[in-house]
Amino acid sequence: MENVAQLFGSFDKNIKLIEREFSVKITCRDSELKIDGDIESVSKASTVIESLLQFINRGEALSDQNIRYCISLVNEGSEEKIEQLAGDCICITAKGKPIKPKTIGQKRYCDLIARNTVTIGVGPAGTGKTYLAVAMAVTAFRSKQVNRIILTRPAVEAGEKLGFLPGDLQSKVDPYLRPLYDALFDMLGAETYHKYVERGNIEVAPLAYMRGRTLDDSFIILDEAQNTTGEQMKMFLTRLGFNSKMVITGDITQIDLPRGARSGLKDCMRILKNIEGIGHCSFDEKDVVRHKLVQDIIKAYAKYESKGKS
Repeated sequence: MENVAQLFGSFDKNIKLIEREFSVKITCRDSELKIDGDIESVSKASTVIESLLQFINRGEALSDQNIRYCISLVNEGSEEKIEQLAGDCICITAKGKPIKPKTIGQKRYCDLIARNTVTIGVGPAGTGKTYLAVAMAVTAFRSKQVNRIILTRPAVEAGEKLGFLPGDLQSKVDPYLRPLYDALFDMLGAETYHKYVERGNIEVAPLAYMRGRTLDDSFIILDEAQNTTGEQMKMFLTRLGFNSKMVITGDITQIDLPRGARSGLKDCMRILKNIEGIGHCSFDEKDVVRHKLVQDIIKAYAKYESKGKS
């Protein structure tokens, strides 16, 4: 009965979502579900419900996001992939919350990071590229696979000027690094984070600070890599030392470089395509785990931009 209550959700919101999607009517009597509608719709709704019950039996909470994701997989005939989401927890946050891949794309991304020395993750906002990379870094650090976590991103202005920000250089670059701080605070807690920063185990710095260094025994994440130049990307990649991992993340639809400048991320995706030990993962709007509107916005922009090119 508890499973049925979780399945239906508060005020039956989960079941209402499935009913709207497939134009069916779902009722529950004596813990038995009855689905009314045309044969194909009933079959699809039944498959989604069975998948959601698997989530519940694994101790996972149902959310609007994972219900919609199950629906999208069933609609495209890929329901067998839902089984792959029985993935292990990759990290526990400071508040005890387990972090798990929520989509097939996210699971593939985490598997690539585990298997490769360098992983390039490219896709739209909200797909978990940075957050999951930080989770994998914290896991590697906690298990003593690496001695340091280094997070960096280029300080490129997205329509705003650095010089107008108040304070010293650190204060000026901090807003660019805020998403990285937030992810680390979530995983480690603010107190533990500051302790590791003081010891030098964690470093969050602009990309320019990486020049001239060799990074051994480190898990290094380059975020917002679409805003690197070709020279910066080559500089970063050649910092790789022994027993280290690199993850490079970016969104090639949101390049803030000056007009005419080439993105180092675009170049490296092409140049490093067939090198063993370098993994490539591409996300799309189905991997977005933020508000549903983010998916819709990404699709609308992609449609608009494809029209402009044609």
